[in-house]
Amino acid sequence: MKLDEFFVTGDPIIYGADASIVLASLAIVFFLTKYKKWKWLWTEWLTTVDHKKIGVMYILAAVLMLFRGGVDGLMIRAQLTFPNSPYLTSEHFNGVFTTHGTVMILFMAMPFIMGLMNIVVPLQIGARDVAYPYLNALSFWLFFMGAMLFNLAFVIGGSPDAGWTMYFPLAGTEFSPGVGNNYYAVALQIAGLGTLMTGINFLVTILKMRAPGMSLMKIPMFTWSILITCIIIIFAFPVLTVALALMSFDRLFGTAFFTMANEGMPMLWANLFWIWGHPEVYIVILPAFGIFSEVVSTFARKRLFGYSAMVFSMVAIALLSFLVWVHHFFTMGSGPAVNSFFSISTMAIAIPTGVKIFNWLFTLYKGRIKFTVAMLWSLAFIPNFVIGGVTGVMLAMAAADYQYHNSYFLIAHFHYVLIAGTVFACFAGLHFWYPKMFGHMLNEKLGKISFWLWCIGFNICFFPMYFLGLDGMTRRMSTYADNLGWTGLNQLASVGAVMMGIGFVVQCYNIYWSARYGERDMTGDPWDGRTLEWMTSSPPQHYNFAKIPEVKTLDHFWYMKKNNKDLTLKEEDLKPIHMPSNTGRPFIISIAFFIAGFGLVFSWWWMAILGGIGIVLGLILRSFDYDDGYYISVDEIKKSEHVA
Repeated sequence: MKLDEFFVTGDPIIYGADASIVLASLAIVFFLTKYKKWKWLWTEWLTTVDHKKIGVMYILAAVLMLFRGGVDGLMIRAQLTFPNSPYLTSEHFNGVFTTHGTVMILFMAMPFIMGLMNIVVPLQIGARDVAYPYLNALSFWLFFMGAMLFNLAFVIGGSPDAGWTMYFPLAGTEFSPGVGNNYYAVALQIAGLGTLMTGINFLVTILKMRAPGMSLMKIPMFTWSILITCIIIIFAFPVLTVALALMSFDRLFGTAFFTMANEGMPMLWANLFWIWGHPEVYIVILPAFGIFSEVVSTFARKRLFGYSAMVFSMVAIALLSFLVWVHHFFTMGSGPAVNSFFSISTMAIAIPTGVKIFNWLFTLYKGRIKFTVAMLWSLAFIPNFVIGGVTGVMLAMAAADYQYHNSYFLIAHFHYVLIAGTVFACFAGLHFWYPKMFGHMLNEKLGKISFWLWCIGFNICFFPMYFLGLDGMTRRMSTYADNLGWTGLNQLASVGAVMMGIGFVVQCYNIYWSARYGERDMTGDPWDGRTLEWMTSSPPQHYNFAKIPEVKTLDHFWYMKKNNKDLTLKEEDLKPIHMPSNTGRPFIISIAFFIAGFGLVFSWWWMAILGGIGIVLGLILRSFDYDDGYYISVDEIKKSEHVA
């Protein structure tokens, strides 16, 4: 391969990205060297198996990917603000909207949810760690290396450019001969393996490691949402893994599973992708429902209304999520019987979702509502998500979908669902559990400024797209004529996108400001929380609980406080605590995956084989690992805890 084909050149935006990567890397190296933090980085973070630190790393990665995906979104809006814009070439535009969708869904929304899941779930169920700490570390590093490999495409080899859904035949070598789509096929497999491991790990954790007395109908709603999400992950992600493997064979070895030539079936890819893709929507939405349930009940000062109904509605959503995928191609000629079945199943999923909306509204009814930043995000979610849900029912009508399909109406719909549902929840959960993570509060004033910029900007950006879609503007178009009447609405949408970008900057500044000046008096419970995680210190000790609590009822911590139960630790209750040891092997194995993946992208078989050998060696060495962890003595516990 020639050097100018390996490094993407000829575009000022690419040069800017190159310079930014180099400068950011040099700044990190300078900081770590100047303050002698290399050993600290290795021992405290790169080798950690502590679920709380792994959760923080997931969230940091998600924020970084939110910046990357947000810049892509602003580039799209800059291109479409004026008709016949020369800002991006059509090829570059294809790469930008492809990476925007992939990054935002798979490398921003999912890791943010997994970060909160890692931090909160073991604390909510009274566990000291997850069931498989080593596997948890490996899951994160596989996700991270997959994300880094995918983002590398922007400057080395060229970005994927067939849309985030990667439809064939466009995604095949006949129409996309470069290596960009190879990045998609390989990087998503690596990251997907990490996600599948996380689903298995947390399913076992929730089922087997709950505190004594915590039956399934006593676990907090966020943990319930994660339990159901893990089941969806276990059933959905193997389908994506197989589809990506077949795609890799087509692109790297000349097979014909999805290609037009040699009797391949492009629609097979579409079916496999959406059999995974639509449950994926609920993989990121159901945990969001769990977050809103925790926040709304806490700041309404009421027990969540209809706990059992919430649980059963989530189970119903999970089941129906696997029965709706064909609504993504109503216009493909499946016939009236197939279209009718999937139209009805799609509309049916609105019923359990509506149950949850009413449950949150009844929780708010006659509550003593406190308008914290977390609560504002949760309250804003309800009307915005309802708009996305109602327009989703419109799209579910197969006959009407011939008008809406592939238009900006669809763009508006899924952004109202995914941003109002998932991103709002991520920010609500970040503010709600931030003192539990770091021992200090986020600034409420800055948080409210960021919230209003995001909320207003979001509606200014995406609501006009409903009208653009009804007026005939199709998605994935890089330019349009100036006589179509779309310019004003596109310019309005761009104003909203800029407002959301400013809101993101304020959010990041809030994290910086709060780290330096934030309130650190965590002696009381700042949120008057209801569940077990608020029984621990802020941030928790590395062993979480000095004594595993015995759960008597739903919202156990709330019950103990309201009934004046003694929360003081007794010395006779303390016992040595067993904890897993840190290990660098997951990090090293993930680097081997990165090397193998990079080799596969460019068909450098020597590099792919070298990485594969590294993976196998890492697994073999793991089988000889007899480290059984270590014990924390009672004396060490007494030094860290208030003991009567």
